[in-house]
Amino acid sequence: MNLVFLGPPGAGKGTQAVGVCEKYNLPHISTGDILRGEIKQQTKLGLEAKKYMDAGQLVPDEVVIGIVASRLTQPDCQNGFLFDGFPRTLPQAEALAEKVEIQMAVNIDVPDENIINRLSGRRVCKSCGATYHVDNHKGQTCDSCGGELIQRTDDAPETVANRLKVYHEQTSPLIDFYQSKGVLKSVDGTRSIDEVFAEICAILDKEFSK
Repeated sequence: MNLVFLGPPGAGKGTQAVGVCEKYNLPHISTGDILRGEIKQQTKLGLEAKKYMDAGQLVPDEVVIGIVASRLTQPDCQNGFLFDGFPRTLPQAEALAEKVEIQMAVNIDVPDENIINRLSGRRVCKSCGATYHVDNHKGQTCDSCGGELIQRTDDAPETVANRLKVYHEQTSPLIDFYQSKGVLKSVDGTRSIDEVFAEICAILDKEFSK
């Protein structure tokens, strides 16, 4: 299974990707996680990427493609992988197509108004990275480790609005790109995490048991 997960920021791609990767024993390749790791280590790449991410803009293609090309050479990718957060632009998708065949792109479809509520209400533990939402968690500390809960810079309402604008301009064309290749499957991402996960697994089981 060579998979790509599509959908707007906050659609639940990361959550679903973790579950799918555990169930099907696939490496979960999140360019966002890789970039955040580089930022935490304050590498040259990380500091460069941070300027774009804090403004709600996409990190330039050449930076991301370099990271991805390096990751695909690792042994755990030989029997399949799942990309979460990549590709984000048509040039990235075309560059990826030159390196590897994508067998399915799953689009998690969520309207903008749902996304704005989800992301602007999201809080992340400063210590362990656990994620909460103000609708379900009223405290200021993490249930897991007691760390302080903060709002990520890129989850501020004005940044979320900009992220969605960038998504519609640069990333949503990928839906047509993968549709034209006959590998696109769409699911309704407004439902519960478990319901979305069940539908994705049913699609994968049907497609890859052939």
